[in-house]
Amino acid sequence: MPYKSLHNEEDFEEIKRRILQLSTKSQNKWGKMNVAQMMLHCDKILQIALGSLKIPSVFWLFRIVGVVTKYEISAFNNGIPRNMPTFKKVIVNFDCDFEQARNNLLVRLDEYKNAYLNHQLPLKHELFGRMREKDWGFLEYKHLDHHLKQFKV
Repeated sequence: MPYKSLHNEEDFEEIKRRILQLSTKSQNKWGKMNVAQMMLHCDKILQIALGSLKIPSVFWLFRIVGVVTKYEISAFNNGIPRNMPTFKKVIVNFDCDFEQARNNLLVRLDEYKNAYLNHQLPLKHELFGRMREKDWGFLEYKHLDHHLKQFKV
């Protein structure tokens, strides 16, 4: 399976097309979030890469697990496991407006692309440790792909 990345124009546009395929009727295959909540969650994850959402430092043992997970996903081109724990700041368990969530996610994707093109992505992630641009592109693609598959697109 080829490595996909938000830094590849075809992969970036594929993600946007898949987001546009979502509707208020899209049902999840797993997990607790509805489609609007999922899009807001993905928006928040992108905000971490943009530096506009700060996540807390993690205990050193969790950072080791995070770094190993980053390399395991990268080395084997694995997907993200279902129902993985996440930071409280990116949990969305409240009602969201579908159109607003989708529009904001599409805007955030464009902001992310601009940050990448201008080499403004952070050099560190609290869980995954040191980050290169290619790490951001690969992991952000994997995260979005994971949740779009959750809603069958």
